[in-house]
Amino acid sequence: MLLTRLAWGLSLIIYCLLIYALSDRSHLPVGLLFNGQDKLIHAAAYAGMACLFWQIWKGWLSWQLLLLLTLLFCSLYGLTDEWHQSYVPGRDASVYDWLADTAGALLLAGILYKKRTLKVVN
Repeated sequence: MLLTRLAWGLSLIIYCLLIYALSDRSHLPVGLLFNGQDKLIHAAAYAGMACLFWQIWKGWLSWQLLLLLTLLFCSLYGLTDEWHQSYVPGRDASVYDWLADTAGALLLAGILYKKRTLKVVN
């Protein structure tokens, strides 16, 4: 169990480093096909982060605390990522990107929480 937790933790670290590396680029390797696509990408990326964080701590924390810490971690990382981007030439910080980050984490954590509560009821 500890090795599994360490593997999830390493995966989260690598994932966060990947987001950092992409944020450090002046231009992203993704072409935009429609308005709001970048917000969808932000939400999906932070949903992935929430999933990794959740996997590390599930079974070790109460479900309520796990939900709160997952949202807090992802939202704070998103906030620091936007701040980081404000120093990258060609990039800017956006409250809307941060909100999309937080929304993606909230959506995934909510689904995982709901999935857990459905198992308890059934």
